[in-house]
Amino acid sequence: MTRIILSTGNVILGGPSIRKPGTYRSNLEFTNSLRSNFLAAQQDYAAAVQNGNGDTSQPRENGYSSRPAPEVWTEKDGSTLYVPRIDWASAGLQEDRAQYEITVKLFFLPTAPPEKRIDYIREALRLVTKELGVRDVDLLIISFPGIFFEGDCEYEADRKNATMGSDEEEVATWGLLEDLHEQGLISRLGLAEFGTDKLRRFLERVKVRPAVDQINIKNCCNVPPPLMKLAREKGIELLTHHDSTDVLPSGTLRELLGQGPQGAGVLADGDANGSGLKGEIFPEWVVKYTAFVKDRGVIENKGYFASAESAEEA
Repeated sequence: MTRIILSTGNVILGGPSIRKPGTYRSNLEFTNSLRSNFLAAQQDYAAAVQNGNGDTSQPRENGYSSRPAPEVWTEKDGSTLYVPRIDWASAGLQEDRAQYEITVKLFFLPTAPPEKRIDYIREALRLVTKELGVRDVDLLIISFPGIFFEGDCEYEADRKNATMGSDEEEVATWGLLEDLHEQGLISRLGLAEFGTDKLRRFLERVKVRPAVDQINIKNCCNVPPPLMKLAREKGIELLTHHDSTDVLPSGTLRELLGQGPQGAGVLADGDANGSGLKGEIFPEWVVKYTAFVKDRGVIENKGYFASAESAEEA
């Protein structure tokens, strides 16, 4: 088994082709940012190696152009493959930690087993805090798979939402986050896509009340009034967002890492004699992070990490 860690770097530095205003959804920002970071790493590391060791390229399957071999711009650390390799020496924020509001949103993906979520949480936090050069985050929002708002109106969406997901799994996962909250690693905890009934049931079973509930109302109309009432009574901040609930499907991941014209060449794509990882690949989680400078009202650092497991063939 190989764990693959994908990263975008700071997308704020990527220019307007990566960041779009308005309702530009996170899955598009995420995949575009990954492609941009892969290409930049291929160019930068290949140029450095070529200056000393000659040609490092390998032909593309379609013959249109060449790209450096994966080992040039990725990094293997034990059983973990970083795509691309990360320059940790340049990580960190420009000002004191107290100047920032750091928000993290962790998406658990449907292809990953719930029993491994404590490992996912710890790894995602490790990567984000190392990238930003901090010990803790201000807010961590959890997005569970299979929960969303969809209906002809907010009342129908709220009603359908009540039967989605798994209360047992969600409460168990929240308990893991409560431990990290008590350790001072997360100041506030938040949820995504919890409607009135789901949120009410959830509040009855947890120790630490969520500070935030994010709702994507793209597929209905407004935030349901019963949910607004419940949130107001319990002191929970309701926020709307445009994040995709299916931020990294398996097919998208294989396209990003495969041998096609838009791929990074990390996977062998079924060619037993080809280079790259062979076998199935399973996305596990995606984490989005932002570091907001409070006194200047700007985002200094924003990016994504993602994890997948490759079940390599013998």
